[in-house]
Amino acid sequence: MPRRTRRARRVRRGLTIGLLVVASIAIITLDYRGQAHGVISGVKRDAHNAFAPIQRGVDAVAHPVGSFLSGAVHGGDLEAQNAKLRREIGALEQQTLMTQATRNQLRALQRLDQLPWLGGIPTVTAQVTALNSSDFAATVQLDKGSTNGVALDMPVVGGAGLVGQVIEVWSSGCTVRLVTDVDSSIGVRFGSGGNLALVEGSGLGRPLAVNLVAPGTALHRGEILTTSGLQHAQYPADIPVARITSDSSTPSATQESVSAQPVANLSDLEYVDVLQWSSAP
Repeated sequence: MPRRTRRARRVRRGLTIGLLVVASIAIITLDYRGQAHGVISGVKRDAHNAFAPIQRGVDAVAHPVGSFLSGAVHGGDLEAQNAKLRREIGALEQQTLMTQATRNQLRALQRLDQLPWLGGIPTVTAQVTALNSSDFAATVQLDKGSTNGVALDMPVVGGAGLVGQVIEVWSSGCTVRLVTDVDSSIGVRFGSGGNLALVEGSGLGRPLAVNLVAPGTALHRGEILTTSGLQHAQYPADIPVARITSDSSTPSATQESVSAQPVANLSDLEYVDVLQWSSAP
């Protein structure tokens, strides 16, 4: 029974298609002769309405295929354009970074030109070329040396304060011991009464130890310690060295336990000034 039903449907479908073909031929003939224009127009409209959904379905299927083929044909051009855009974006990003780096360099140099505590001491501006650090040692290398007037034991300052001291010199460069180096020891002064103390390094990234502070001495967190400038001192007076970060004491202690942080940002040094100053009498 189902097989007969399918056969009957095929027969009806064939007859329907045949009638449509015959009707189409008749309509075309009448239209060509100019007869029954109104009737034919109505039939045309009905045919258009009947076949429009089928046409839209065919377009919906065919359009993505056409787009895919078009993309396949022009894919090489699109990839080339994308590569060009990526190169241009990369160039713009690099230019932005370079511009920012140039501004940072200018700000660093301007800070060196506006140090209020230089007191007319001549300087040699140098760029940091290398940072050498271990658990205890902390040094940097500069691109200026003896041919530029740099000599042993000269103080080195940054935009905020003391960086260290020259410990090795050659014609085109030098090595600077930072204030955080364990071999660094700096006489400082603080407070309204001009109290004296000794700032010693404990290694890069570690707090500075402030020694020889008598028990009961008035201290304030954030207070600035400056070079003492005593006779034959290694550094001229009034250069900011460190900022007090903590202090404590015990009844039996012979001195206050004081820690400080370098004023200069030693982990981000780029340009420094070598002071052409000597402690020799």
